[in-house]
Amino acid sequence: MKNVGLLITLILIGPVVTYSQNDWRTYGNGPGHQRFSTLTQITPQNVSTLRQVWTFDLKTMGRKWENTPVVVENIMYITLPNGGVVALEPETGKEIWRFETPVRGRSVRAVAYWPGDSEESPRLLYGAGDTLIALDPKSGKPIESFGNKGVLNVHPVNPAPSGGGGFGFSISSPPAIYKNLAILGASEGENAVVGPSGDPQAFDVKTGKLIWRFHSVPQPGEPNHDTWGAGWKDRGGPSLWGLLTVDTERGLVFLPTGNPGGSFYGGDRPGSNLYSVSVLALDAATGKYKWHFQTTHHDLWDSDLAAAPALIDVVQNGRRIPAVAQVTKMGGMLFILDRLTGKPIYAVEERPVPTSDVPGEETAHTQPFPTKPAPWARLGMTKAEITTVTPESNKFCTEWWDKEQMHSGGPYTPHGATGTTVAFSGTVGGGNWGGVAFNPQLGYIFVNTSNLATLGKMVPSNNGGYGNSLAYTRFWDNNKYPCQQPPWGELVAVNANTGNIAWKIPLGIYEELIAKGIPPTGTPNLGGPIATASGLVFIGATKDSRFRAFDAKSGKQLWFAKLEAPAIATPMTFSGRNGKQYVVIAAGGPGDTDRGGAAEYAQKLVAFALP
Repeated sequence: MKNVGLLITLILIGPVVTYSQNDWRTYGNGPGHQRFSTLTQITPQNVSTLRQVWTFDLKTMGRKWENTPVVVENIMYITLPNGGVVALEPETGKEIWRFETPVRGRSVRAVAYWPGDSEESPRLLYGAGDTLIALDPKSGKPIESFGNKGVLNVHPVNPAPSGGGGFGFSISSPPAIYKNLAILGASEGENAVVGPSGDPQAFDVKTGKLIWRFHSVPQPGEPNHDTWGAGWKDRGGPSLWGLLTVDTERGLVFLPTGNPGGSFYGGDRPGSNLYSVSVLALDAATGKYKWHFQTTHHDLWDSDLAAAPALIDVVQNGRRIPAVAQVTKMGGMLFILDRLTGKPIYAVEERPVPTSDVPGEETAHTQPFPTKPAPWARLGMTKAEITTVTPESNKFCTEWWDKEQMHSGGPYTPHGATGTTVAFSGTVGGGNWGGVAFNPQLGYIFVNTSNLATLGKMVPSNNGGYGNSLAYTRFWDNNKYPCQQPPWGELVAVNANTGNIAWKIPLGIYEELIAKGIPPTGTPNLGGPIATASGLVFIGATKDSRFRAFDAKSGKQLWFAKLEAPAIATPMTFSGRNGKQYVVIAAGGPGDTDRGGAAEYAQKLVAFALP
């Protein structure tokens, strides 16, 4: 266990003694990740008067900060881009304490909270690099009895080959808490064919002892080992970098798994490659396999499941079915599965898809398509569908299309060895890590989606396989307008009880296009929505630095605030000790919606309330 040289700075104010029943206790406001609040003070009728009441300035300039604050017992906790944690007074944004650590690696999107028991006091748990850190919620001091004085190295090769984050291995999401277990996955870089897996692991929250580990690449003698051919050995991935979901009543944990190592070439891993790109259900206490549902077979598109599965109930013919909803990057497809069996509640069809012309590649002959809801994001385009929002954009994109001999063959078209493939929804498109919100009163699922293609051209690599020479290149013009016709970003509501789309609207604007009389186009977006019992949906996520509120029933925009930076994050809401309802969003820069940009932004947490 390595010594990470912890540094802590504490700024203490008076004690907080009251407990609020209106907290936002986890990233998804509960282990089921519904992102739903029962608060009703802010309504469709008065939301237009919402105003900014405080900001917390990180005093950093940057382009990426995806944090969602957590409020527990009248203290707000945020993670910082450098891996630190700050505690705030939630009604004012005043700093209570600060914890800083030099552990290398990106910060997670939130902290997790364990409430304690008769033996141990509560603690915060979060990841920095390849370490899991436990802090005292009141003081910010490390929990000495956990791991090595509050820090636990969770790298499967311990110590990591290159220090913190070896092979790109890092914890990117808060652990899921089940009883006295902290269950987590990790990102391990994904592109490396050889490397550590992102195996889910469960640790004792009191000591850091490893309780169980599940092999996301089945080892010899384990079920589904034969879905890898000889490609299982030392395989990097599949990652488990998204958020995990727990059904505390049934003792189940649901894992959204990533793609296999070697994101765009699978000639060395013939088969469907279980349990990659799957919803995987395990016994939360033991890690024992329960069921899986694979949303992409033999992934060649970086189609990892980034969003937390959401636990919802589907009501049909008076019967309430416990379900899990999983949105995907591929076309914004939404799979609604029986929570106990993994079987689709609405029919899923295995449809023939194009095959690869890359030597040695063995593509899957079919892929799963949900019939309800039908995919709502763009699945392909033709040259005739190149954008015409401006003559300059049309010229740029058309010339690029012709120069690269582009083609788009629809969903699951493999990147080829000839010409350039235009792939939708792209590596940051469809439904991404922002995930869904669910209003159980309406039965509506809310999800934002991007229509932004990425390009692919397969070329021979040094290891005898093939690599994508255009990996992660976005198909947009020199103004970063996507090269196909709008909409470029949407907010969608799905009726979970029927499987039908209730409404969808463009999400985001380009002010310069609006000034030219062009209707709202939507923008690429990342981050997610939240829903409230009063009938509102709040979301940032867009490149235009706006934070918006919508009517949950109709999709009508009711309010927006212009922020100093794009809010590529998921908001939260809570009720303060003063009885006011607050809505809070992190505005930290455009993140991956603007890859390659140079501008940096003042990173701030912004809170809103009624007058």
